[in-house]
Amino acid sequence: MMLLHDKDLVERLRLAGLRPTRQRLSLAAILFGNGDRHVSAESLHQEAVAARINVSIATVYNTLNQFKAAGLLREVAFEGDRTFFDTNTSNHFHYYLEETGGLVDIGTQNLEVKGLPELPPGTEIDRIDIIVRLRKSIP
Repeated sequence: MMLLHDKDLVERLRLAGLRPTRQRLSLAAILFGNGDRHVSAESLHQEAVAARINVSIATVYNTLNQFKAAGLLREVAFEGDRTFFDTNTSNHFHYYLEETGGLVDIGTQNLEVKGLPELPPGTEIDRIDIIVRLRKSIP
C-alpha cells in the first residue's frame, strides 16, 4: 500500500537522515500520499491498521517524533496532551474545530502579530503558533 513511489519515499527519508525501514516507509506513504494533512498518533495508527500495516502505537509515536525531528513534520500541540502532526511544515496557523476535533490551516498572507512583549536577553522568536478555536454559531 504505497501511495507514493517507493523510490521517492526512500529518497525523502534518506535526505532527512532517516533509515528507510519498512515501517517508516509504510507510515510515510500514509502521511505524505494525499497532500497536506493533520494527524494524531492515534488516527495514524487507525489508518495503518485499516491498511493492514502491522505496527504498534508506540512505533507510530516514535516514527512521528523522528519525522518531526528530521523536519518532515511540524508538531501542533495544545491543551497539554493534545498533539497533532502537520505535513505542512511552512509557517502557517490553524483553526481548531471544537465539534470534530480537527485542524484546518489558516494562511498567513494578511495576518499580523503585533505588540509582543520584549524577549528575554539572548533569545529570538523561532515561530509563533496561533490556534483559533471555533464552535458552531447559535442562530
